[in-house]
Amino acid sequence: MNKSTIQAKKSLFDRFLHFVEVGGNALPHPASIFGMLAISVLIFSWLGSWLEWTAHHPATGETVTVVNLLSKEGIHKIFLQLVDNYTGFAPLGIVMVALLGIGMAEGSGLISAAIRLLVLKAPKRLITFVIVTSGILSNTASDLGYVLIIPLAGVVFHALGRHPIAGMAAAFAGVSGGFSANLFIGTIDPLLAGLSTESARILDESYYVLPTANYYFMAASTFIVAILATWITHSVVEPRLGSYTGEVSPEPINPLNAAERKGLKRVMWVSLAWLVFILATLIPENGFFRGPGNSLLKSPFLKGFIALLFFAAGSLGIVYGATTGKYKRDADVIKGMTESFKSLAAFMVLVFFAAQFVAWFRWSHLGLIIAIRGAEVLHQLNLGMVPLLIMFVLLSGFINLFMGSASAKWAILGPVFIPMFMLLGYSPELSQAVFRVGDSVTNIISPMMSFFALIIVYFEKYDPKAGIGTLISTMLPYSLWFFVVWTAFLVIWALIGIPLGPGAPIYYP
Repeated sequence: MNKSTIQAKKSLFDRFLHFVEVGGNALPHPASIFGMLAISVLIFSWLGSWLEWTAHHPATGETVTVVNLLSKEGIHKIFLQLVDNYTGFAPLGIVMVALLGIGMAEGSGLISAAIRLLVLKAPKRLITFVIVTSGILSNTASDLGYVLIIPLAGVVFHALGRHPIAGMAAAFAGVSGGFSANLFIGTIDPLLAGLSTESARILDESYYVLPTANYYFMAASTFIVAILATWITHSVVEPRLGSYTGEVSPEPINPLNAAERKGLKRVMWVSLAWLVFILATLIPENGFFRGPGNSLLKSPFLKGFIALLFFAAGSLGIVYGATTGKYKRDADVIKGMTESFKSLAAFMVLVFFAAQFVAWFRWSHLGLIIAIRGAEVLHQLNLGMVPLLIMFVLLSGFINLFMGSASAKWAILGPVFIPMFMLLGYSPELSQAVFRVGDSVTNIISPMMSFFALIIVYFEKYDPKAGIGTLISTMLPYSLWFFVVWTAFLVIWALIGIPLGPGAPIYYP
């Protein structure tokens, strides 16, 4: 293939992404879109109820029917739950609490100094890979990646003279696109394993799926996703975005002065103290922060990681600020916390409409029926292993555009596909791995992903004209390449017959 042909193909793909961006940005404001989607849910709930749309739930055996939200009971529920939908929307509280702690660290100058140190000391060629890998590993610690690593990546790229949106895209690809890949067992693993166990026992009452069922495959996938996302950032995203010409000034990369170096040393000692405290409360079998039954995976440490982030980031910021003289009194600390909240105004408005849409969609059962019907179609195709794996990845990714919760989707799909895979000679662990790949690759382009609105706000910091089209067109190359390469990796893994995890074979006898 000659150079001109390659350039023509790149140009064609670039025109396609440009079309997606222009078309997406021509849409109304994201808050308005969520508002219109919420209204459409009301209309379709009435239509579906009138037409008696139903589906048979494979897990409970019950018939799922559409709930008419324009009925007397539905309207009452909308009025009574409007405020709770907003205040109870998970990302809202998580972001607000995290930003209070991060605000103390940022206001003290700690984050700026750490970024400067990273830029001055880290090999420039490895920055993208390190950011993507950090995003992938952050999934072990709840939602840390969304509230810290993604915006931080934009600042780092900007400081290096690279486009900040490219940095945030790379981090977002790791945090959300690589959601199921990790070197550590996270909270999602035992949750999915429990659902898989119940589904497997439809055919085999003695079957048990371990929380480590997909560990080998997901650990290997960490490097696949990190390398691939790094390549896409360098070869596709950055060339398309070009040089940053916006009005936001980069953080200055000046050498650290004596006070800043002293502050960072003290921060290192405080960080070490936090690490010792965490290990001392988690490693012993009856450790203070272990969960029910001395469980580490169900521990308050993992479930309440945002609280730990608040206390740790706050303490580090106060120590650093007091050392450098930035924090001389309590009012200085409060000012840092207040400044961090100024960036949340647009997000808080958008979240109001997004929260209503997600709640109403769930109440109406429309998403549930769409998911069940899609699963039934694929179940009836009766494909061989390779086509079956590819089609299941596609279905999981498609349903992810309508339902945000991985556990909710697997509770629907598992009872259908796990018994089907077992009857065809494939293990429940394989079914679960296929689902996790499909569920991950479309996270970064799914408006139903809880933090989708927040990422748009991050983009708007550097490009006020950025919208849904900007985000989707920027992330679409990652999603497409993740689907192709990660699915191929899974197919090859399955064909070779490598165990997916400890005691987790490919085939079911």
